[in-house]
Amino acid sequence: MLQKDILVIGAGPAGLAASIEAGKLGASVLLVDLNMQPGGQLFKQIHKFFGSSAHRSGTRGYDIGKQLLTEANEANVEIWMQSTVIGIFPGNKIAIEKGFDDGKKEIITLQANKIIIATGASENAIRFKGWTTPGVMGAGAAQTMINVNHVKPGQKIVMLGTGNVGLIVSYQLMQAGCDVVTLVDAAPKIGGYAVHAAKICRAGVPIRLQHTIIEAIKGTDGCVSGCVIAKVDEHFQPIPGTEETIDCDTITLAAGLKPTMDLVKLAGCELTYNGVFGGYIPLHNERMETSCKGVYVAGDTTGVEEANTALEEGKIAGISAAEDLGLISSETAGQYRKEIWERLHALRLGPFGEKRMVEKEAIMKQYKEKIGAPEPIL
Repeated sequence: MLQKDILVIGAGPAGLAASIEAGKLGASVLLVDLNMQPGGQLFKQIHKFFGSSAHRSGTRGYDIGKQLLTEANEANVEIWMQSTVIGIFPGNKIAIEKGFDDGKKEIITLQANKIIIATGASENAIRFKGWTTPGVMGAGAAQTMINVNHVKPGQKIVMLGTGNVGLIVSYQLMQAGCDVVTLVDAAPKIGGYAVHAAKICRAGVPIRLQHTIIEAIKGTDGCVSGCVIAKVDEHFQPIPGTEETIDCDTITLAAGLKPTMDLVKLAGCELTYNGVFGGYIPLHNERMETSCKGVYVAGDTTGVEEANTALEEGKIAGISAAEDLGLISSETAGQYRKEIWERLHALRLGPFGEKRMVEKEAIMKQYKEKIGAPEPIL
């Protein structure tokens, strides 16, 4: 059986950050991910990051991804791509279906002293007539096609959703040469940052608020050839007689994300429901440790936010796991965590983030009440 100090599941921003911190402190780290390449969302993000210099302001996501991969290599992190964790058993025994470049797979068992789960989030689906028609896809899938695979998902796009994902992906589709016909959203106001919405408006793309898609029209080839939208009332129900048909070959859905809980549940971690963070999430303390001793979480697994937050939480998880392995003193680890939490507070300032900070503190308080842990020190 393979032995590792730490298994990190998920090679996105949180998983990479956790692996790097633990690896730098001397832990033997195995990082696994089911995708073809590491980096997660970072290599889809061609826009420049916001925030302070501490959060790589002005740097494009894919450049941050490249930097993290270099740091992971320098920290001696072992990375398995095309590999899936299929079992977590008592005593931190793990079964992994490891993939190889030739397409072969092998089941490998691993004994890990600590586990860090950073499996991210998945897109929400919106159901309407014809929603399974080829040409209807998540905004994240469209973003992967243009920014990673360099393939257009279609030529004429209708985007459902005006949160940051909907706005950013719409603009990137336009940069890739697609015609974004319109954005629709059932809400009465745009959900994302004004700076992103302004780019869309300056390009002359209409944003239809208080509208939704009620049907995807199937063409003679069996794929999307258009969609029907309609105005909605105060209860978000379509208003009869307001239907409008729009010519398009692709419908992209940016209807929010939900944390991926499969492995968290498999590990037996205590969950709580939090609508702000996208649904069920694992209870955790300020060290990112769950109710299962030796199992930590980070990134969108703990609640949907953004890449910089995932990077910071990943660092906390990696440091905490290394501390519990005796690779760093509690005093030094505590100081590192304090500095990171201060940066997280700064990230969560403003109308979009302040509520998330309040909710995050409530989750850690709930952890204390249920698990009997010490009061979090932020």
